[in-house]
Amino acid sequence: MERAVTLSVLEIVALVAVVGLAGFGDAIAGGGGLISLPAYFAVGLPPHVALATNKFSSCCGTLVAVVRFWRAGKVHLPTGLSATAGALAGSACGTRVALLLSPEAVHTVLLVLVPCVAVVFLARAKLFPERAAGDVEVRHALAKAALVGLTVGFYDGFFGPGTGTFLGIAFHFALRMDLVSASGNARLTNLASNAGSLTVFLLNGRVLFPLALMTAAGGIAGNLLGSQLAVRKGDRVIRPLMVVMLVLLLGYIVKQRMG
Repeated sequence: MERAVTLSVLEIVALVAVVGLAGFGDAIAGGGGLISLPAYFAVGLPPHVALATNKFSSCCGTLVAVVRFWRAGKVHLPTGLSATAGALAGSACGTRVALLLSPEAVHTVLLVLVPCVAVVFLARAKLFPERAAGDVEVRHALAKAALVGLTVGFYDGFFGPGTGTFLGIAFHFALRMDLVSASGNARLTNLASNAGSLTVFLLNGRVLFPLALMTAAGGIAGNLLGSQLAVRKGDRVIRPLMVVMLVLLLGYIVKQRMG
């Protein structure tokens, strides 16, 4: 039985603001959980309640972002659904592998992986010629999308933080999408994978609904503003924020490794 949690008005307002900021970043570049989840822990929520409540607000916000990207023509539904199917399978496999490894081994692998991803992403102009968003309509695109989902889904099950950021980068490289389309399809894939997790939390009564509804409002506002900015400004705002999220992820991994 989880202990009861009583929050002050100031703590609730701060949480709503932080979740809004996380939603803003998540809509653009993914990785919003790196900002929001520590805030839930900071106000004293038990781990499962924090994870469940964060997942609820995240799903609500991400749904709004997906709709915004969809209306802007930046979500390719067959591609997103193919990636989603791959992500569900990959996540299950990743979770099984993670159970066989120690946390220290996982962190060590990621300490090498994340900087490599950041370097490749920053140097991508020389490594991969830019293509238009419409080039997603190519032969084997659905197979590539499924592979993206499988690979990043494996990471999600294996470790988790920064999954949305990795999805965006993977869509950008594997399918040569522009960064706005990559972000839109990443949000769709991430929404589907998160919904499965949220369903489990709901069935087990772990979501703290009074708080979740308030923070969801912040997440929705942040995702709406972030997705609108991403659609309008495109590469100029998405690229630097993806790098920021990778740096935050690296900091998180270092902290976990040292802790």
